[in-house]
Amino acid sequence: MAVRYGWPVKALVYDGKRTLSQWAEDLLRTVDAERIAMAPDMLADLGEKNENAPELVAVIEMPADDLGRFSAAENFLGVLFDRPTSPGNIGSIIRSADAFGAHGLIVSGHAADVYDPKSVRASTGSLFAVPAVRVPSPGDVMAWVEGKRAEGQPIVLVGTDEKGDCDVFDFDFTQPVLLLIGNETSGLSSAWRSLCDHTVSIPMTGSASSLNAANAATAVLYEASRQRIAARKRSA
Repeated sequence: MAVRYGWPVKALVYDGKRTLSQWAEDLLRTVDAERIAMAPDMLADLGEKNENAPELVAVIEMPADDLGRFSAAENFLGVLFDRPTSPGNIGSIIRSADAFGAHGLIVSGHAADVYDPKSVRASTGSLFAVPAVRVPSPGDVMAWVEGKRAEGQPIVLVGTDEKGDCDVFDFDFTQPVLLLIGNETSGLSSAWRSLCDHTVSIPMTGSASSLNAANAATAVLYEASRQRIAARKRSA
């Protein structure tokens, strides 16, 4: 996935004593990177797996944390995750963003690392397909949003909240949207709450009082995708 989406590969580390698969051989032959043969036990340690040691590990350059990596599409759909503590949740949201057509993820504030191994694995490769950008504060994001609005892209900020202005399926997600997801324990910070143009809630039944942050993001992204697909069908 990293190669497919053009991430710079600095080195390919492979098992020097193992007959490699055709996939690994093709990468070694076609990717412009340093090639390093390594002893199997050392490669197993590098791969951080309890079993089934990898036959190849890539060293890949991380892109800059630049909001300019996001698409300027008229139908922009982005996700902002406020101060997440779980790298697994970050990766899961990236995976859902990729699945439902979002253009990127912003991780805001003091947070778990987008590139933590747990996040990378939870994304199942979507990290390389969907831009994920780290920003220190709301001000950085709002400067970017205001710039887009000045260019004619009226992005609205929509927060998720159990006491939202309306149910998620009653909000128009066919417009340019930045969806705000709060911290797993405390929700959105007061700063982000004050910046929301709208808030939406996910109707629930049963005894569960709330959803996991990644599950909540997935539910809203699905609804946004559903509305956009329906709108395209109506206009076809």
